[in-house]
Amino acid sequence: MTQFAPLPIDAILPDLIAALRGAGRAVLQAPPGAGKTTRVPLAILDAGLVTGRILMLEPRRLAARASAERMAETLGEPCGETVGYRIRGEAKTSARTRIEVVTEGILTRMIQSDPELPGIGAILFDEFHERSLNADLGLALALEVRAALREDLMLVVMSATLDAAPVAALMKGAPVLTSEGRAYPVKRIWLDQPRPKAERFENGMAALIRRALAETTGGVLAFLPGEGEIRRTAAQLGDLPAGVSLHPLYGALPFAEQRAAIRPPEHGRKLVLATSIAETSLTIEGVHAVVDGGRARRARFDPGSGMSRLVTEPASRAEAEQRAGRAGRLSPGRAYRLWTKGEDGARPAHAPAEIEAADLTGLALELAQWGADDLPFLTPPPEAALAEARALLRDLGALDQAGSITAHGRVLAGLPLHPRLGHMIAIGGKIAAPLAALLADRDPLRGASADLSLRLAALRGDRQAAAQAHRPALERIRAEAKRLAAAAPRPTQGQTQVQLDPAQLLALAYPDRIGLRRPGDAPRWLLSGGKGAVIDAADPLAGQRLLVAADLDGDTREARIRLALPIAEGALREVLGDRIGWVQVAEWSRRERRVIAREQERLGAIALSDRTWKDAPPEALSRAALDGLRQLGLPWSGAARRLQARAELYRAEGGEIADLSEPALLNTLETWLLPHLTHQRTAEDLRALDLLPALEMRLGWDAKTRLDREVPARFTTPTGRAIPIDYSGDAPEIALKLQEMFGTTVHPTVGPKRLPLRITLLSPAGRPLQTTMDIPGFWTGAYTDVRKDMRGRYPRHPWPEDPTEAAPTLRAKPRGT
Repeated sequence: MTQFAPLPIDAILPDLIAALRGAGRAVLQAPPGAGKTTRVPLAILDAGLVTGRILMLEPRRLAARASAERMAETLGEPCGETVGYRIRGEAKTSARTRIEVVTEGILTRMIQSDPELPGIGAILFDEFHERSLNADLGLALALEVRAALREDLMLVVMSATLDAAPVAALMKGAPVLTSEGRAYPVKRIWLDQPRPKAERFENGMAALIRRALAETTGGVLAFLPGEGEIRRTAAQLGDLPAGVSLHPLYGALPFAEQRAAIRPPEHGRKLVLATSIAETSLTIEGVHAVVDGGRARRARFDPGSGMSRLVTEPASRAEAEQRAGRAGRLSPGRAYRLWTKGEDGARPAHAPAEIEAADLTGLALELAQWGADDLPFLTPPPEAALAEARALLRDLGALDQAGSITAHGRVLAGLPLHPRLGHMIAIGGKIAAPLAALLADRDPLRGASADLSLRLAALRGDRQAAAQAHRPALERIRAEAKRLAAAAPRPTQGQTQVQLDPAQLLALAYPDRIGLRRPGDAPRWLLSGGKGAVIDAADPLAGQRLLVAADLDGDTREARIRLALPIAEGALREVLGDRIGWVQVAEWSRRERRVIAREQERLGAIALSDRTWKDAPPEALSRAALDGLRQLGLPWSGAARRLQARAELYRAEGGEIADLSEPALLNTLETWLLPHLTHQRTAEDLRALDLLPALEMRLGWDAKTRLDREVPARFTTPTGRAIPIDYSGDAPEIALKLQEMFGTTVHPTVGPKRLPLRITLLSPAGRPLQTTMDIPGFWTGAYTDVRKDMRGRYPRHPWPEDPTEAAPTLRAKPRGT
């Protein structure tokens, strides 16, 4: 057995080996620094548990390469012998390799190519708590393979902070093992007061880093959300103390610079400004203090807009603890946090799994290729995002209408790209490779015009364009373009490769993002997918009639265009002509406030040609007018409102009658109002519309008759006069002169439950004397006082002692009587 320097994980390795011998699967919890990444694969190999290769998945290329090199160094061998690695664009393995460290997407390709995984004896999922989409899919596929094809396939899920119970349950009761690790105590240091709102993030970080350098010895690791913040913070730091060397660390950095960041400093102290790439698998030598900006950058996908965007949000408490642990690997350390202790509780406990927030187009394609979508996911993919992804795949021709993968879809699944870009490569071949590589990477000309032509010129070596570009990014994109060109499908015999310009290639990848400029001076476009887009007025693309947007900021109302190409209409028709067709449209124009009828040649939501629809049928115009009513609201008259109030009371009292509430009416306009729209085409016409006949017809003759009987529009007074009943308040109400109710001994009621009318009794001058819902009670009670007060004031009007025996009247006594 190979002898190694002791690490905390060693104490639990015998139990892990025993669990794998017995169950063939396990969940291993071990804190950062315990040694799980480099020890567990070697322990499985030494124990002879498998005859094939051991595959270990890492979420990042740097971690995959570094862990393979560390294991090879432990064995005293060069990388590529017993231990090797495979990452995008690079592999170092041989026929003698037994442990292969790969990035997570490679496992998916291996399983899809041959589900039996010949030659693989064990799969280890390292840093599974990061919950990347590829790791979740890889585990789900591996569990399916083990259950159906390979009972001997060993599976180990390794994590630092993950709740192990749900993973163990997913793995059919896999044993859970926990290593305590060997971390030194880390003192958490929070801000005393919340940061001023006006303070820039980078200024606050620079100040806290300077404090950490002043108060500690050894290396300092600072966590920032992205490359831009790293550069701006470095600029704010200015001159560092003597002996301190600064190293950035982020995913797009060249490998040589990444290695320099994780190696021990040759002399003095090291300050590393890193993204979340440094949270887990990587061991960064010499760190004694951590400075945490408390932010994380994540991709968020909006199914409604079909767009993803990177958002910066508060890091979770679990992420903050993971980062703090980096300061306690070698000795007691300190973790400085750019927030107060009081603000800590408002942070989410854990970061969301990527499957909950990411673009699921690639996942949907993988599921279609696998032939099932009921895989055992730890977190099921959201239905709305999955449906949006499948709609895009159908649009690209990767799925048929039944949702099954097509031959074209299988080609896309074999390309190491988002299906949009794979579609571009599959049709355009090698000529599409530079554009696909450019779009798959970060923008090398940040801050420049949104015109992608500038980036393509820089890739071709144009001096002026290249001078503004980030040189390492350009070199990385050029290398990726060569790899994609080599992977591009070759034309089959008899086929010729389509020669397309970059704008046409872009239109193939983004058929839902063809933008037609809206009328007006502002540079605004309607996209073929139905969303809006805008660009800075000073951008050279601002005057283009048609463009293809490749990158937008994800704003759901009107997204800002970050990368695009102008396209000529003729060129657009060449590649998307089968999607363009004439439609007849009658619709309500919010801007013009009237019905418009047009014949339009459309690509999705945009109209390339437009003319008047001269013989539009009246019903189509009337249906468009209904949309105008939905926007303007129903034109209620007093009579229509009274009918509505009566019907609502009848319904509330248990009567069976059509619902005349406004929401119900607006939801059913086609059934009751459409026949009454004959010539109304403008907002003025609609405001003049009389709703009453249509509402009465909606009720029907029988219901209207019942309503008139049970909840009448008018009350007939004892004198025979009909007065309207007001149903707008909390009770039906009338007002009339007191003398007109003489002789009434039963209080008037309405409705199926005989609700008493609220009666306001008026003086001869029409002033309120009493409001009552009990006339008999009024005659025997308050009337006596009213009579005393009123008979002297209005002597010509009758004020009998017993009003129940008096005749109702509206007349006064003749003068002199």
